[in-house]
Amino acid sequence: MLQYLELGFLHILPEGLDHILFVLGIFLLSPHWRPILVQVTAFTLAHSVTLGLSMYGIVSLPSHFVEPLIALSVAYVAIENIVTRNLSPWRPVVVFCFGLLHGLGFAGALQELQLSRADIIPALISFNIGIELAQLVIIAIAYFGFAIWFQRWNIYRPYVAIPASVVIAAIGLFWTAERVLEL
Repeated sequence: MLQYLELGFLHILPEGLDHILFVLGIFLLSPHWRPILVQVTAFTLAHSVTLGLSMYGIVSLPSHFVEPLIALSVAYVAIENIVTRNLSPWRPVVVFCFGLLHGLGFAGALQELQLSRADIIPALISFNIGIELAQLVIIAIAYFGFAIWFQRWNIYRPYVAIPASVVIAAIGLFWTAERVLEL
């Protein structure tokens, strides 16, 4: 099962740049742990649900539909970071919905392995743990690299969160256009 944990980790770091930017977008809203934890929990629950449902063939969407929406989710969280200062009551709901899409994206990596029914549950658990470990690494790097240094001053938002969110939004919009045009 260690191979699936590694596969989940590598699906995010270094291979999943869209997922890395989404997690950074979640992080950038606030340098404090509570908003980060609420959003990451919503994202994790959602992508776990659709990853599992997809592996059992209950939910399926074509990648040419899912991939542009994943890119758009990256842009959306970044744009919301620019226009809002705090965690709104709806942000975790939005992140949850986007997590459902990301779960469908994650499923592609496991579906390629054509697992037997008996191997699906252990593979899902290990793969998901790998994804979560990668997300924790991203958040830890962002936190200790930026937030911990800037959270007490009034410079985090104007000098870290907004510029980084502008770049992430631009990349997300570019990817959306690129993925739509690939249709």
